[in-house]
Amino acid sequence: MGSSAVLVIEDDAPIRRGLVDALHFAGYEVLESADGREGLAMALESELALVLLDVMLPGADGFAILRELRKAKPTLPVIMVTARGAEGDRVLGLNTGADDYVVKPFSAKELLARVEAVLRRSPGRPADVRILESETCVMDLQRREATWRDGRKKQLSEREADILRYLAVHRDRAVDRDELLHCVWGLNPRGLHTRTVDMHIARLREKLEDDPSQSAVILTVRGKGYMLCGTVRLED
Repeated sequence: MGSSAVLVIEDDAPIRRGLVDALHFAGYEVLESADGREGLAMALESELALVLLDVMLPGADGFAILRELRKAKPTLPVIMVTARGAEGDRVLGLNTGADDYVVKPFSAKELLARVEAVLRRSPGRPADVRILESETCVMDLQRREATWRDGRKKQLSEREADILRYLAVHRDRAVDRDELLHCVWGLNPRGLHTRTVDMHIARLREKLEDDPSQSAVILTVRGKGYMLCGTVRLED
């Protein structure tokens, strides 16, 4: 099974069959599972392009599966597919690390468009950036840990590691807030007025002891967004 494969974890047989057929028709290789635990094992063991994940599953619920996937495969794209469309559920899914959240009922055409959109932006979350080293500390994005020269350590949240990873991949330019909302949070920034990005950057700087006036990690580019300081070194 190649990296073009999509894993469908869905316990409703007719819905699962519809998803599998639509993906096959669009040219994807497809794996499928009706059980949460089995689906998680398949996701961990298989080389995949993307996972379509239901929330209400026997064996393990979708949010628990997503948390495990984000620990083991932080760059694997995951789209939640569920009847639970309440705002709280959508926010939980996105905050846990889902790349998109599709509420049932939906059309095959809409779902395939969502799959293609997530896959188009997934290179922005590559697995090959693992270590960032600034003048003051070393940031292990896989372990989500920052270590200072004197041996002190601090844990990074998944979102903080994702922000650093995205800035590292696009280190040749400033990344604006809307792009971070879209590609790191999985949110559509159109019409969305929020200071979420700025607040996360501020907390990340505080955690990394990175003074904005003489930054060694994250630079603010006035009117454009954020970028990594040029002195930060990357390691695969």
